[in-house]
Amino acid sequence: MTLHRKPLALLLLIGFGHALAAAPAPDLPPDEVVARVLRGNPGVQAATSQIRVEEANRSRLEAGSYEWNVRLGGQQRRVRPASAGDEQFNEWNAAIERPLRLPGKGALDAELGAGGVALAETAYGDTLHESSRSLLKLWFTWLKESASASQWSEQVALLGKQHAAVTRRQQLGDAARLESVQSEAALAQAEAQLAQARVRQQTAGEDLRRRFPGLPVVAPATLSEPATIAGSEEEWVNALLEHSHELQLARQEAKQAQVFAGRSSRDRLPDPTVGLQVSREQAGEERIIGAYVSIPLPGTARRASSDAALAMADGAARREAAANQKIVAEAVALYQSAQAAVASWQASRHAGERLGRAAEMTARAYQLGEGSLNDLLTARRLANDAQLASRLAQLDALELRYRLLLDAHRLWDLDRE
Repeated sequence: MTLHRKPLALLLLIGFGHALAAAPAPDLPPDEVVARVLRGNPGVQAATSQIRVEEANRSRLEAGSYEWNVRLGGQQRRVRPASAGDEQFNEWNAAIERPLRLPGKGALDAELGAGGVALAETAYGDTLHESSRSLLKLWFTWLKESASASQWSEQVALLGKQHAAVTRRQQLGDAARLESVQSEAALAQAEAQLAQARVRQQTAGEDLRRRFPGLPVVAPATLSEPATIAGSEEEWVNALLEHSHELQLARQEAKQAQVFAGRSSRDRLPDPTVGLQVSREQAGEERIIGAYVSIPLPGTARRASSDAALAMADGAARREAAANQKIVAEAVALYQSAQAAVASWQASRHAGERLGRAAEMTARAYQLGEGSLNDLLTARRLANDAQLASRLAQLDALELRYRLLLDAHRLWDLDRE
C-alpha cells in the first residue's frame, strides 16, 4: 500500500488554519448581535454610500466626456453690387460634432473606474474593521471597570465584617479604641474606591451604549481563562498582513496612481474633434455640406499634469512600503503582547492567590490574639490589590487575544457575509 504524504509546510499551514478557525468568543456579545450593530453604524453606512458613488463614477469614466455637440448660427449678408441696389440675404449654418477618444484611453478610463470601486469596497471593509476594533476596546473597558467595581464591592463587604467584629471586641473590652478607628478608616477608604469604580463602570457602559446602540451591555457569567496563542509569530504576522485593510488600501492607491499616471501620459496627445456642418447662403442659392477636424495643440500644462501624476504614483508606492513596514511592526508587537499577557496573568493570579491565603492566615492570627489589626489591614489591602490586578490582567490577556483574532479575520469576519 502506498502512503500519500503531504509536505510538512502544508501540514503546518493546515494546522495553523484550524487553530485560527477555532475562535469561540464566550466573553463577547453574540456574533449576530455584533453584526447587526456594526452594520447599523453610521460610519459603516457612509462607507456603503461611497461604494455607490464610485460605481456611478465608474460609469462616468467608461462613458467619458465625449458628447455630441450641436452648433447653430444665423447671419444676414448685405451685398452692394455696382449694377444694382443693395441686396440682403438671411443665411444660417448648423454643425454637429463629437470628440473622439484615442485608442488606449478608454481601457485606462475603465480601469480607473474599476479601481475606484475596489478602493471604496476596501475602505468599507476598513471602516467596518475599525468599528469592530472600537467595539472590542469599549467592551473590554467596560468589563475592566465592572471587574474593578466587583472587586472593591467584595473588599467593602470584607472590611465591613471586619469593622463589625472589631467594634464588638471593643465593646467587650478586648480591643482598643484605636483599632476601631483604624478599621473604620480602612472601610471608608474602600467605600470611596468602590464609589469611584462604580462611576467609571457606569460611564464606560453608557459610552458603549451611545456609540453602539442596540448592543446588550451584559457581562458574561464567567470569563474564560486566557490560553497561549497557537502558531508562530511569522504565521500570525503573515495572517495579519494578508487581511490588513490598511495595507490593501495602500496597495490599491499605488496601483490606481500608476494607472492615472498612464492616463495622464496618454493625454499629452490631445483627442481630436470631428464634425459635419451644413449651411445655406445667398438665400438658398448656395448650399454647403462639409466636414472638419479640430485638434488642440498640446502645451506646457499637459506635460506638467503628466509629470505631476508620475510624482503622485511614486509617492503612493512609497506610502505602500511605509504602510507595510508599519503594519508588520504592529503585528509583531500585538502577537508578542498577546503571548506575554498570558504569562503576566498567570503570575498575577498566583500572586493574588498567595496574598489571599496570607490575608486569611493573618485574620486567623488576629482572632487568636497573635497579631495586630494593622498587620491584618495591610494584608487585606495587599490581597485586594493583587486580586484586582489579577482580574485586570486576565481581561488584558483576553482583549489582546481577541484583538489578534479580529485583525486576522477570525472574529466577527463580516466581510465574508
